[in-house]
Amino acid sequence: MGEIFRSITSIGVLILALCVFPGFVLSENGVTTRHYKFNIQMKNVARLCHTKSMVTVNGKFPGPPVMAREGDRLLIEVVNHVPHNISIHWHGIRQLRSGWADGPAYITQCPIQTGQSYVYNFTVVGQRGTLWWHAHISWLRSTLYGPLIIRPKQGTPYPFAKPYKEVPIIFGEWFNSDPEAIISQALQTGGGPNVSDAYTINGLPGPLYNCSAKDTFKLKVKPGRTYLLRLINAALNDELFFSIANHTLKIVEADAIYVKPFETETLVITPGQTTNVLLKTKSHFPNASFFMTARPYVTGQGTFDNSTVAGILKYEIPSNIPHMKKLQLFKPSLPALNDTNFVTNFTNKLRSLATPQFPANVPKNVNKRFFFTIGLGTSPCDKKNQTCQGPNGTKFSASVNNESFIQPNTALLQAHYFGQSNGLYSPDFPINPLHWFNYTGNPPNNTMVSNGTKLMVLPFNTSVELIMQDTSILGAESHPLHLHGFNFFVVGQGFGNFDPNKDPNNFNLVDPIERNTVGVPSGGWVAIRFLADNPGVWFMHCHLEVHTSWGLKMAWLVLDGKLPNQKLLPPPADLPKC
Repeated sequence: MGEIFRSITSIGVLILALCVFPGFVLSENGVTTRHYKFNIQMKNVARLCHTKSMVTVNGKFPGPPVMAREGDRLLIEVVNHVPHNISIHWHGIRQLRSGWADGPAYITQCPIQTGQSYVYNFTVVGQRGTLWWHAHISWLRSTLYGPLIIRPKQGTPYPFAKPYKEVPIIFGEWFNSDPEAIISQALQTGGGPNVSDAYTINGLPGPLYNCSAKDTFKLKVKPGRTYLLRLINAALNDELFFSIANHTLKIVEADAIYVKPFETETLVITPGQTTNVLLKTKSHFPNASFFMTARPYVTGQGTFDNSTVAGILKYEIPSNIPHMKKLQLFKPSLPALNDTNFVTNFTNKLRSLATPQFPANVPKNVNKRFFFTIGLGTSPCDKKNQTCQGPNGTKFSASVNNESFIQPNTALLQAHYFGQSNGLYSPDFPINPLHWFNYTGNPPNNTMVSNGTKLMVLPFNTSVELIMQDTSILGAESHPLHLHGFNFFVVGQGFGNFDPNKDPNNFNLVDPIERNTVGVPSGGWVAIRFLADNPGVWFMHCHLEVHTSWGLKMAWLVLDGKLPNQKLLPPPADLPKC
């Protein structure tokens, strides 16, 4: 298709091509530009014998894949045809100097209003692997998500044998009711939101749910081949175990970073994370099919969707074997719902390649150290003479360093760039908790959080070490934290309270895993390092959507550097207005 469009000279034909061929390619000055058009529209979709009208991209659920190569420029026009405000986040893309295209509503942009459009314009710099895109406003990412696959530059091989075929597998959640109504009601009552009715693989719940056998993802394979499965957890609120019966998975990539390969029968993946695995099929037709299943890893005290999604791995039947109507179907054995030991052992195996071609550039000299407590809390009920459904008549809240983030009514990046921050945010996010306590011991009597819109300001090129400590307030719980605009190195983690005198002695500064989303262990801590070399305002939040809705989020403001290539680019002319 690329050769066709290189010969286009007529503007009229070019515009027609844009409308008809999403994802078409233009090459100029050695840079390939890929064009996509996302029409945000309502579509009737049926699962579990429930039909509902829901928000989609181009009428597809899950949404269409975005394909690119390292070094490509992407122009993705998003047109909003639905009653909701919309913004799209390109999860894991560094967005070097292009923060205007990052997508979180009211952080880097005002949302796209009904009838309006916005072109996300960014270049993929120094990245390749499996990422994903999703809505980044309220709970709309429950249906607005899809794969974002970046292949290596032309002629550059994978650091493992080339697979026979590549298959995206994206986990999600299905709600029979409208997720927007669910979170709206929860925020009004102050209680926990209703949980999903099913998990999905590529939008399909599978045969273990009622009225769902026809909606089953089936992966058809040939014997003796190697398949690259690109796994993405797009679920709103649940970390997931995943396994394929009687098959071993080789982990080769996490969050679009190659890792030292290792084999496992089961993996765990938090919302926001991606994992690439090699699946080597059996050498001969096995006279059987195999369930591929996922179910939650649970550490919190609240209710959760305790169900299992299943797809089916099916081998192509050789022509010399008579057709068999009924094949034996094997099921995998998944860890217990609360198997933290398995999760710890699995995550400890993840290591960067740390080769000359794919180095682990861990910041060795740290300029600034921060200590953030992560967890739940409460806020007063704002209904006069009434009680809310949270603990002791309060409302559930969540916070970082006891600061529950109040979403502004205009974009923080815009306010910073135009010098209009007065009254919108303050640049004094606390570098550690204002009150020290036994974080993983008996919780304090006062569970109330503070509320505000505070940013942590960093000079350009600051090397940062951040300890994120889970707290036992309202119960210890695992929190997958996602940092926009950066990858970071996970240099250490442990259980209990972080000990600044002993724990840093065990930090891995040689080959730590590099990620954009990391699970803060339940009742424990994680240490990350990153270099603040990307000017802009960068969101950091829990990727359990309910916790983000309750305020478990904050933002980093990285100032411009002195050189021209160290400064944020000017905003595009079509930047949405609030």
